[in-house]
Amino acid sequence: MKMSQPTALWMRDSLNEGFSYLQAGQPEKAAACCQRVLESRQDLPEAHFLVGLVALELENRKIAIEAFGSVTKLDPTHGPAWANLSRLFMMAGQPARADTALENAVSYADDNPVVLDLIGQVSSMLGNDTDALEWYGKAVDGAPDNVGFMVNYANCQMHVGKLDDSASTLQKALTLSPGNANAHWILAGLSKAGDRKHIEEMQGLIETGRYPAKALAFLCYALGKELEDLEDWDAAFDAFAKGAAARRSTINFDEAAEEAMYAALERIYTTEWLEAPAASCESAAPVFIVGQPRTGTTLVERVITAHSLVHSAGELKQFGNAVRRLTKYTGANRFSAELVQNAAGVDFERLGRMYMETSRTLAGDTPHFVDKLPLNYIYLPLILKALPHAKVIHLRRNPMDACFSSFKQLFADAYPHSYDQEEMARHHARYYRLMETWRERFGDRFYEVAYEDVARNLEPNARALIDFLDLPWEDACLEFHKQKTAVTTASAVQVRQPAHTRSIGRWRRYERQLEPTRKALEALGIPLETNA
Repeated sequence: MKMSQPTALWMRDSLNEGFSYLQAGQPEKAAACCQRVLESRQDLPEAHFLVGLVALELENRKIAIEAFGSVTKLDPTHGPAWANLSRLFMMAGQPARADTALENAVSYADDNPVVLDLIGQVSSMLGNDTDALEWYGKAVDGAPDNVGFMVNYANCQMHVGKLDDSASTLQKALTLSPGNANAHWILAGLSKAGDRKHIEEMQGLIETGRYPAKALAFLCYALGKELEDLEDWDAAFDAFAKGAAARRSTINFDEAAEEAMYAALERIYTTEWLEAPAASCESAAPVFIVGQPRTGTTLVERVITAHSLVHSAGELKQFGNAVRRLTKYTGANRFSAELVQNAAGVDFERLGRMYMETSRTLAGDTPHFVDKLPLNYIYLPLILKALPHAKVIHLRRNPMDACFSSFKQLFADAYPHSYDQEEMARHHARYYRLMETWRERFGDRFYEVAYEDVARNLEPNARALIDFLDLPWEDACLEFHKQKTAVTTASAVQVRQPAHTRSIGRWRRYERQLEPTRKALEALGIPLETNA
């Protein structure tokens, strides 16, 4: 740490106190310690570093980036600050800036396990999962008793298909911390439960009543998954519902703002709007796979990326981020009517080029790459206008199966509507109606396929997908489950198996419990016995 003058003892004591408050889960008190120090002296890297950590805890990414940026200006060799900046830049959809920060983090890591773990996180976000696995392993080697590092390592092992290694790492973590909710959740997803041993262990943890809502959600979703494995349907749903309620209590969902945005999309993005002359980006490299989550998007992605000419870039936020940058959008909600209205008048050539440039480090070196962010269906007209030679594939699934599959999945930071049955049904209806509108207006510009058709009859549908991409057929596309590349979505384990039909109609196991979803969809006129 570089300082222009010695640090007063009271400042060191105050910062130490701040770090202690942060570790104790009291970020507001930690922030007060930072403020006292910075009011007296602005050039202390560790004071700004603590501000960054507090901002992370309070989920204020803007302040965190500013704070860690201040650290690196005061001390350009501060590895932890560079590592945090790299992760934040990736979360903000700025991989080029993340790459630069990552290089500095690697240069100044100094075998610090915290930095090594963060480098692993960023490497994974950049699609370099082999590198990520190595960095996570180094972090665990440097701090063999750190359960958080072990959990990250195990998660990466799962993503790259090392399922047995992942289970072994998690067992070590749970030996050190038997109640670690995240470890139990990952472990439950690695294989099909064969008995009730792990179930009873998790039930005991839940019954203690000592878990905050986020951790409780991990345990409940893990419990539900294993109970479902054993076909204990009623108990499984009870666990999913308890987990959903816990997760819902931790997030904000502005449904009125979502309604206004969907109305704006239908009002603004007309056939006439799309056909109006405008310059565009001529790249034919991107393949967008869109739809609702848990509707077969990962299955179709794996089929396509088994082709030698197509690379999996993962779920990129770059298109939406480019829209926000070009509209200078600063709204509190990630999506809004204001955003989509302003987006209708952007420079579309610039939008397409910005997307391509910010995706460059993730796009691989094949002629085509897949961007599998389901939510890009919202931007479908903008994609068609900015990148007219890109391919867009929309996945459909039976509405009840789609809703239930989301309801029983614990997502990282997306899909806030999915933890309440009626909110979820209303959201699905908005999505369904919007796709009807896009189909009516732009249906000849994108390809639609039903998850059920792909799962039931893989080969003709796989051939049709490859034909839509104007690529020669390769038999590897039928053996997508043999790919060694990483999968970082909720389907990481499932897609390493051949296509199957076990999930089709799964919702009927829970007809009684899903009555609120069914009634809400029917009231909104959404047909239930269709995958259209």
